[in-house]
Amino acid sequence: MGQHPDFDHRTCLTVKTVLASIVLVVVASWIYLLAGAGMPQMDMGGGKVMLMAPPSWSFSYAAIIFAMWTIMMVAMMIPSAAPTILRIAGRAEGVATAAFFTAGYLIVWTGFSAVATTLQWAFDSAHLLSDSMAIRSELAASFIVIGAGLYQLSATKKHCLRRCCSAHLLADDQVRSPSAGVRAGVTYGISCLGCCWALMCLLFVVGVMNFLGIAVIAMWVLAEKTLASGVRVAQAAAVGLIGWGSVTLALAIR
Repeated sequence: MGQHPDFDHRTCLTVKTVLASIVLVVVASWIYLLAGAGMPQMDMGGGKVMLMAPPSWSFSYAAIIFAMWTIMMVAMMIPSAAPTILRIAGRAEGVATAAFFTAGYLIVWTGFSAVATTLQWAFDSAHLLSDSMAIRSELAASFIVIGAGLYQLSATKKHCLRRCCSAHLLADDQVRSPSAGVRAGVTYGISCLGCCWALMCLLFVVGVMNFLGIAVIAMWVLAEKTLASGVRVAQAAAVGLIGWGSVTLALAIR
């Protein structure tokens, strides 16, 4: 027996509403980042500006960096989570449960942002970061890149990637109430964090506010999590990262 036409119409409208919301949030996040993410800026002339870190960290500057990382994670990770969010929205639960699921997902990445902010403060305080917020030491950068490549080949990475890709198999009763939706989002977020955290660490190599680097990593995460060949994409990244890191390491120790 087929579904009632009104039900199909409501479901379609719900999915479109959620998709429009996702696009709006991601676009707004990218605009915020491209506008400088609230960072102090210096006019270089000719319409060019350079982000400037203050001579020492303050509470307000730490808040700016935390907001920058949090919104960056929204811009990078929500697109790869969109298929799962839309599947949940397409069920009878609708927009509200999809929103609670997304909130749970973002709780995990907000926690990651707090850790990343703390790491950036530690690196900056030890004078290990350049003006572009990248690791100064080529040796350290090489080890980060090689480490990220090796993690791509690990059993933990494969397990978390498979869990990310199979999140649509969540049972209906796992997301039926607001609290259950948040819990399901947190669980999914933990799997995605286990899958992607090493790739995010590469931002300390290419520069935390390197927009090309942010876009490339975001696209790679999207490919890993949404393509049928996601595991092979992760393995290809591993080969590239280990090769890149090895060449950089060889040049650094010459």
